[in-house]
Amino acid sequence: MNAKNKRKHAASPAKYVIAAIIAAIAGFGTVYFSLVPSDNGSRPAGQAPEMASESEAGAETSPLKGLNKGAMAAFLVRSKPLDLPDFTLADGDGVTKSLADLRGQVILLNIWATWCVPCREEMPQLNALQAELGGKSFEVVAVNIDKGGPDKARKFLEETRATDLTLYTDPTGKLFSKLRAVGMPTTLLIDRDGKEIGRLVGPADWASPEAKRLIEAAIAVPAPAS
Repeated sequence: MNAKNKRKHAASPAKYVIAAIIAAIAGFGTVYFSLVPSDNGSRPAGQAPEMASESEAGAETSPLKGLNKGAMAAFLVRSKPLDLPDFTLADGDGVTKSLADLRGQVILLNIWATWCVPCREEMPQLNALQAELGGKSFEVVAVNIDKGGPDKARKFLEETRATDLTLYTDPTGKLFSKLRAVGMPTTLLIDRDGKEIGRLVGPADWASPEAKRLIEAAIAVPAPAS
């Protein structure tokens, strides 16, 4: 074996290691993106048939019928309002709120973290939505799930100029699992009775006309008679 062939032979194991690392990274990305959209209204490859069926049934019976399109194409419309487990949030002053405290308003509950790049990209859009439609009938409730207190989250909102959003945090550390979130960000649309009527996994353009029409349709539904 000449010197050239020896060098080529010696380099081969290193090439195999590099190739394996690249394959592992690519494989991780595939797993992440195949899992995250699985609860969306669109139908990516490998989506469970029952999830697609629910979206189709919801389009027939929900007041949100036909509104999950365009910028909201990934929004899953629930076929009927879904009961949620009770949960607790804390505002920037440490005052707690439960799911029961949120009833009477339509709530767009957004779960986010400071390390989540898509969260940073969509926060100004959530802020714009709150600025335009927020009030007694509707609120964007953006809940930070970072650990270590609210200071980092407060700075994040300042950096993204989300000045119309109230700072909410998750003091229990259980919100993500309680609401069965599978990706960051995850956003739930909750009706006046405190039930989930739809959700979207991943970032979205919440300042888009499609998003506003979706929210306005939810606001137009009166609360059930007590």
